[in-house]
Amino acid sequence: MTQIDKNQTTVNVVEQPSADDQNSSAPRNNDRRFSKPRRDNKNNRRPRVDQKQEFEERVVTIRRVTKVTKGGRHFRFAAVVVVGNKKGQVGFGTGKANEVPDAIKKAVKEAHKHLIRVPLRGTTIPHEVLGNFGAGKVLIKPAKEGTGVIAGGPARAVIELAGIGDIYAKSLGSNSPINMIRATIAGLENIQTRNQVQALRFSKEPQVDQIKVDNKEQQQEG
Repeated sequence: MTQIDKNQTTVNVVEQPSADDQNSSAPRNNDRRFSKPRRDNKNNRRPRVDQKQEFEERVVTIRRVTKVTKGGRHFRFAAVVVVGNKKGQVGFGTGKANEVPDAIKKAVKEAHKHLIRVPLRGTTIPHEVLGNFGAGKVLIKPAKEGTGVIAGGPARAVIELAGIGDIYAKSLGSNSPINMIRATIAGLENIQTRNQVQALRFSKEPQVDQIKVDNKEQQQEG
């Protein structure tokens, strides 16, 4: 054992930690599991085809709505928008917001949720139909090729975005834009194809309406 002179100045020796100690005392973020670079999945993803890009938007009306409260008047904007892909799909929506762009965005989002499919025969519809909604009535009749879209106002927007090129349309009721749009949509929803009509005519299952008529006749005879 070596003797240390008392007069000799003392030297503090700091031991250097080993490599294992460094790894064990290192923060968790330096672990291999956390030190791997993240994969860039954005470049490996398949390109998505946004279905909303196929639809065309058309703003029918924008009106200012005033709400009178105790603190004063509050102004908002209401928008009515029709969307369609001109391939038989069409829908409409309404939206309210403090700014016009926000109201249009809300209306477009709602319109995409309420799309309907319209059966077409070439550039027109298979048969005549009358659409009703509330006080609104719209008569829709097929036309020959080359006639074009003979319709006015909101009904024209719905028909054109549905992909109908030759048609007659006439409003017989209320002229408010929202009622005309709803009546036009209701009429287009009631259009039936030839196969649907044949299935109803020659189906073996009795129809509910016919059963009610037969029951009434039996009651009258009894």
